Parts: sequence; C-alpha cells; structure tokens
Amino acid sequence: MNRFVLSALLLAAAAPVAAQDQPLPVSVHIAARTAFIHTAPEEGDSTDEFVLDSVRLFLSGPVTNQIKVTFNTEYSTVTNQVRVMDAIGQFEFSPAVNFWVGRFLPPSDRANLYGPYYSNHWGIYTDGIQDGYPFVSDGRANGAMYWGQYGKVSLSGGVFDGKSMTPSTTPVEAGRVQVDFWDAEPGYYSSGTYYGSKNVLAVGAAGQVQGADNRAYSVDAFLERKVGDGGAISLEGELARYHRLGGYSARYATDQGGYALAAYLLPVMSGPGRFQVLGKVSRASFSDGMSIGDVDYDQTTTELNLNYILKGFDARIMVFYLDTRFNAVRTDSRRFGVGFQLQR
Repeated sequence: MNRFVLSALLLAAAAPVAAQDQPLPVSVHIAARTAFIHTAPEEGDSTDEFVLDSVRLFLSGPVTNQIKVTFNTEYSTVTNQVRVMDAIGQFEFSPAVNFWVGRFLPPSDRANLYGPYYSNHWGIYTDGIQDGYPFVSDGRANGAMYWGQYGKVSLSGGVFDGKSMTPSTTPVEAGRVQVDFWDAEPGYYSSGTYYGSKNVLAVGAAGQVQGADNRAYSVDAFLERKVGDGGAISLEGELARYHRLGGYSARYATDQGGYALAAYLLPVMSGPGRFQVLGKVSRASFSDGMSIGDVDYDQTTTELNLNYILKGFDARIMVFYLDTRFNAVRTDSRRFGVGFQLQR
C-alpha cells in the first residue's frame, strides 16, 4: 500500500512538469499569387509574361498565453530569392495593451495594413499613392510599437530604424488612429474587403516623421455594406503626401495624390463562387526633383477588375486591366492579365 501511495504521489507531482514540456502548437500557412500579364507600352514592343508575383510562408505560435512569435518569408521575383518579411516578438496582454518588437508593418495607411493578399483589387501599389511609406521589405520596418483596441477605436504608435530604410540614421516615428462607426474591426491588421460578412464604415489617419523635415501622412476611408445573401458594396479612398520620406520615386522629394475605389460583389452564386466587378482611379503628382533638370510630372492610373471569388481571400481569380498614363518623364502603358491567388 505504501508503495502504491508513493508511486501515485510521484506521478501527480510529475504531471504538471510533463505538461509544460509539451510543445505549443505552431501555425503554418502558405500563400501564392501568380498571373499572366500582357503589357502594351506606348513606345516599344508588347510583352507576354507568366509571372510568379509572390509566394509567402507564414509561421507563428505562442510562447506563453501572452507572448507569441511570428516569422514570415516572401519570395522575391526580382532577385529570385527568399527574404525575411516579418520577425515579430508579440507581447499581447489584452485588446488594449499590445507591444511588438522586431520587423513588421508599422503604423501606416490601410492599404499597407492589408497588403496584396487581403486587398480588394489585383494591381495594388501601382498607383503612386498606396503605401508610399518607407520600408525595409514589403512595407515592413525594424522597430518597436504599441497598439491597442478600445471598442471601435484603434491606436498604434512606434519608433523604427531609419538607417535600414532611409538615407538617414535618424529614427522614424510612426502613428495611426482609426475609428469604426459600424461593425468593429478587431486586431492590428486591416482588410480591403470582408466579402459581405460585415458592415463597415472606417476612417483612419496615419503619419510618419523623421527629424524636422522628413514627413509622410495619409487619410483613408473605407465603407462596405452587405447586399442580399453574401453580396457587398465596397468603397475605399485615400489622400496621401510623402515629403522627403518614402514616396514612389527617389528622384523626387514630394509625392502626393489620392485614389478612389468602388466594387460590387454579386449576391447570386455562379457555380462554386461569386463574381465581383471593381473600378479604381488614382492621380499622383511628383515634384521637387533632386537634380537640376528633373521635370515635375503627374501619373493617372485606371484599374478595372472582374473577379471570381471562390473562397474569400483563400481562392480567387482576378481578371484585370491597368491603364497608366504620365504627362511627362515616363511612358504610358496598358496591362491586361489574369491573376490567381491561393492560400492555406
């Protein structure tokens, strides 16, 4: 009997230790975007390309209930190499108290916080406006940040390494505030659409500063309303100005402008998915050239999409047309293509 009792006590004492030694779950996620693109420049020959636009591997898991780690990679079609996209230590104590350190998306415009895989259109970051903030890789920056959710108001602010993403070693300070007037959008990341699962009316403002003269700021708005059973009307817009910080061209100190986007997701099923029609127009102005002889110029971009949504952001086919025109310096071009996006 004594041996039995002693054995039972030893097993009971060892059980919590054994439970602590069990590995915590790790989430693995993969995503890919690929497309066929026909490009017709105003001058020169047309081209036809099959492009591997992006491949991403996402790894994340808890260290404790309040500490998490995230590591994400991105395949670069330019260098044909895999690079570190995110490396985040996350200390998340409550919806209102969260601290991140490492490499991640800093406070910026809504378009940067949803990225290509969660945008509503294919030709993201081609208009001279969306996410012109400085970055190390894929909109990311190295630094430390606080963010918090207070009901329908979200706040974020942080300090980021200037040397890794600008010519200056001065740190970059970044902040964002967003207010949701209808359904709340919990979490730090945003979305370009909810495909009819939410009614959202959100207004956000973001800014980044480096020293006394380098500044970038933007104001964005997003509206989405359910239509029928699974349909949605989406409206999105942004005004931005990048002055000596970020922008789409290193030759010009100032890049400013705005865009407007409208989309309609049909509520009627067509086979296994739903069709969506989308249009986007934008205008960006580039001024204050860095060299004598640099001519100011404007860029106007028009995008049309016919999208087939099979399973939200996890499976969609996007037929797109992009018309990019310049009044000086650069050459006009038109692009037509079919893009495929898959995630798991």
